[in-house]
Amino acid sequence: MKFFLLFTLPLLTSALSPRRSSTMMSSLPLRGGSTISTSDYSMQLEAVKASVLESALASIDDLRRQVVDEAKVINDFGSVAETICNQALEDFAVQAPDYGSSSSGSTYDAKLSELEAALDAPLQILFHKQLQYVRETALNRYRTATVTSGGSDYEAMLQADAYFTQRADELNRDGHVWDATGERAFLQGVLNQLAAASQKATSVQTSAAQAQQTTMQFLQSQQQMIQQLQMQLYGQSSPWNVGVAYRIPDTNFNLQGTYQQGRANVQLSCVPDEYAPFLGPNGFVNGVGPGNLGLSLNLSI
Repeated sequence: MKFFLLFTLPLLTSALSPRRSSTMMSSLPLRGGSTISTSDYSMQLEAVKASVLESALASIDDLRRQVVDEAKVINDFGSVAETICNQALEDFAVQAPDYGSSSSGSTYDAKLSELEAALDAPLQILFHKQLQYVRETALNRYRTATVTSGGSDYEAMLQADAYFTQRADELNRDGHVWDATGERAFLQGVLNQLAAASQKATSVQTSAAQAQQTTMQFLQSQQQMIQQLQMQLYGQSSPWNVGVAYRIPDTNFNLQGTYQQGRANVQLSCVPDEYAPFLGPNGFVNGVGPGNLGLSLNLSI
């Protein structure tokens, strides 16, 4: 008797198994009245599975080159993976020989499950590999948001986590059969560390600014106290600040006089004239002139 297989997408393992008669023995009826043993039937299913798996793995290898070799994130990876699995299960169901006994039906289900597992494993590895790229992109988006936009670390963390979750859903197969909680937890841990470091740096800068402000206030108060003491000792200081410097001609003596804050100061120093050789034996001028007299005036109001 010939059984026809009817199925819909997405394929499920149980949906691919036709009805099995419990009255059949462990041998399968073939055309012409001959039978096939359960072991032979398992070998035939294994051959079909190997053929279907070889064709599907070729498509998966194309995805691997894009993800691993080119470090690329495939936007429609979830739908592509679902299509590869469904097409392989459909091909297996079409190419698999008929069965009649309940034991042979179990063999069919087992081979179908093995085929799906063999396809799901490499696809899931590529899924997690792409999540690593998405995680790095989310971290870069967080760093950019905290530096350029000037927003809070909490808002930037929420945006990075939402981006990762959205991209993970797009990369997953229908029904979210793959788990991305591990990568998401790792991302959240890194974001918390970055936020803690940023808050610590901000706290240090704030403390340094406060300490500097306190120091300036202390210095200003000390300066005011010094001015008050000077006023008590010397009275009201004069707003005039005058300075005079005179070099005695043909000598190394320099006479300086200053008047500042009501106090006068006179200083005589011996400073060689470095420009004397350029002025000649008797100097450039004889007497008081701009070459040997300096005058400065400062008026504080």
